[in-house]
Amino acid sequence: MSDVDSAPKPSARERLLTAANRLFYEEGIQTVGIDRVIEQAGVAKASLYKTFGSKDELIRAYLELQHTSTVERIMGEMEAEATPRDRILSVFTTLGTVFGSPDFHGCAFMKAAAEALPGSAAQEANARYRAWVRGMFTDLARDAGVANPVSLARQLHMLFDGSGLGADVEHDPSLADEARAAAEVLVDAAIARS
Repeated sequence: MSDVDSAPKPSARERLLTAANRLFYEEGIQTVGIDRVIEQAGVAKASLYKTFGSKDELIRAYLELQHTSTVERIMGEMEAEATPRDRILSVFTTLGTVFGSPDFHGCAFMKAAAEALPGSAAQEANARYRAWVRGMFTDLARDAGVANPVSLARQLHMLFDGSGLGADVEHDPSLADEARAAAEVLVDAAIARS
């Protein structure tokens, strides 16, 4: 018996999340019906409702998975940098890698937010994600000694969002390089004023 044969089969939860991650990201959270997710996951409908309770909760779990993946990717890149300034700029380097992936279809959170109903899991997950991005930039700006870290964080967040939207619509991963260059100007000017 090979190791592949003896490998444990992914749980229903893992299979549902894998299917939802692919389908929701590629096609949208409202476009994809729950039956397609169930079919792709190869589970019974009862498994979905037993595991998540509703499509809205599956969407929440999908966006939490996206959030965790994004945080790990950005923080992993940052670890190699010695200064807060370089850590800020590394965020945009990470975006360049993401935008260059053949699987890149834009920001999962922006896409979900565009389809989200008020008070939905997608809207809540998007708000948490955006707060994390803004908080990350604010903390890094504060660590860099910037006099107004909140203002710089807002500017960087706009570059972050705008470059992702542009890279998706224009299919141009080099927009991350342009955003990084603009971020460098903003960061250096903010540090010089402090």
